[in-house]
Amino acid sequence: MGALTEQGVWKSGRGKGRHTPKGRQLEDAALSEVRTLLGDAPRRRDLLIEYLHLIQDKYNHLSAAHMRALAEEMRLPMVEVWEVASFYAHFDLVKEDETPPPALTIRVCDSLACELAGAQELQAALEQGLDADQVRVLRAPCMGRCDTAPVLELGHNHIDYATPEKVREAIAANDTHADIPDYETLEAYRAEGGYEALKRLRKDGDWEQVQQSMLDAGLRGLGGAGFPSGRKWGFVRAEEGPRYLAVNGDEGEPGTFKDRYYLERTPHLFLEGMLIAAWAVEAETCFIYMRDEYPAVLEILRREIAGLEAAGIVEPGYIDMRRGAGAYICGEESAMIESIEGKRGLPRHRPPYVAQVGVFDRPTLVHNIETLHWVARICREGPEILSSVEKNGRKGLRSFSVSGRVAKPGVYLLPAGSTMNDIIEAAGGMLEGHAFKAYQPGGPSAGLLPASMGDIPMDFDVLQEHGSFIGSAAIVVLSDKDSARDAALNMLRFFEDESCGQCTPCRVGCEKAVKLMQADRWDETLLEEMCQVMVDASICGLGQAAPNPIRLVMKHFPEEV
Repeated sequence: MGALTEQGVWKSGRGKGRHTPKGRQLEDAALSEVRTLLGDAPRRRDLLIEYLHLIQDKYNHLSAAHMRALAEEMRLPMVEVWEVASFYAHFDLVKEDETPPPALTIRVCDSLACELAGAQELQAALEQGLDADQVRVLRAPCMGRCDTAPVLELGHNHIDYATPEKVREAIAANDTHADIPDYETLEAYRAEGGYEALKRLRKDGDWEQVQQSMLDAGLRGLGGAGFPSGRKWGFVRAEEGPRYLAVNGDEGEPGTFKDRYYLERTPHLFLEGMLIAAWAVEAETCFIYMRDEYPAVLEILRREIAGLEAAGIVEPGYIDMRRGAGAYICGEESAMIESIEGKRGLPRHRPPYVAQVGVFDRPTLVHNIETLHWVARICREGPEILSSVEKNGRKGLRSFSVSGRVAKPGVYLLPAGSTMNDIIEAAGGMLEGHAFKAYQPGGPSAGLLPASMGDIPMDFDVLQEHGSFIGSAAIVVLSDKDSARDAALNMLRFFEDESCGQCTPCRVGCEKAVKLMQADRWDETLLEEMCQVMVDASICGLGQAAPNPIRLVMKHFPEEV
């Protein structure tokens, strides 16, 4: 060993040895600042994203020095902290030789509904009219406010029907915080019989009877998958504990805003439904994964969860709320679980399924917000609340998020067998001067269908034969003044941005598709070959569904491509 040292293996030469370890050096000031932010919070690996949020919120960016300090404090490699932070769109990573972003950031939504409402022109006007040294203007994916398009986020303040004038007024007033709407509080909810069903079930309830009620009601997963909700309970309950419940609140499918609609009005219907489902599978902890684009909802849930703890309805810490950081892929249940564990949101290979190996490798029941909303209502009002409604041979109710060229965009609770024509009628008809041309039935993943197919029941298992699906019922209506080709390009640009990059068919396929779709004339043979590879070989639903807009536009709007 001494001989090796003398030969210069460990030392580069006389006087040239390293005085510090390799890599970024720890700065005492940054370490002190990070320790102050974290306080007495546990230094658990799964809380990494929560702590990155603390730093981002405090300093408006993540400096290399702060990330190095966080790595030291959490006993993690710097590269692990960096790769997690760089995966999520809402973290601004700044190296030593880089300039931090301005104190104020404006994110302009570029989803289909906002693009139809003039988002591109709005962004261009803001970029020209604001000082780039003071305000940063970025395009951003759907913010779940398609009913008030175009929308932008100024700090954490969402501005509906946004204009440059509204933005200037908000900046002058320093109005950069979320506006908390009026909602049903814990006191008001309990006054109407809230949590009585939970109390009754906890005392002497039979979980299998409740599960049967869900099956009798016909309740299915309303995040898009459509799996019978009650059957999930049996799968998870059959696994050896400890078990967890994870709520998928990452409502990122462009055009979808029903979960936000319910949470901003009746959050306790969801919370009671969650606690009933947790009781049914004997979950040790409930994790709520809520998208960062909903700051008002995050604050409402913080307040009301604290109220549940104070009222003794749940033990402190039983409900563990996690904040997303701008990654659509985390709407996929296994990617969400990875993010809950403080990692990059990369979808897992299956099997095993999350009901067997979920959060921290334990059996996990995953439900969507609206699904749990209905769990509470079924327990309070009986399965007939859904099963007694029938239209066009379909049973149940469905919350449709409706936006685009309709007179009254919004959330509409309609029979599950409603057709697109029924939905447009419920939304006040088409905008004046616009004729119905096409519609997106379930977000970009569902592609585009023509107005001639406006009489198909908008329910699970119906649209598949037409190469589409209802998904989360995110409906965007296009008119004769819109281009189906341009709409499809908007959707593929979204998928290109949001692909997690884990698998080549999705990562490269989305990028190549965007390039090919910008040609004056589409190479349909090449596009179809690429679509087939993406469907066959992508790991998760993002890459498998991304070809739908391409295929359906080529099929139904051939004159445009």
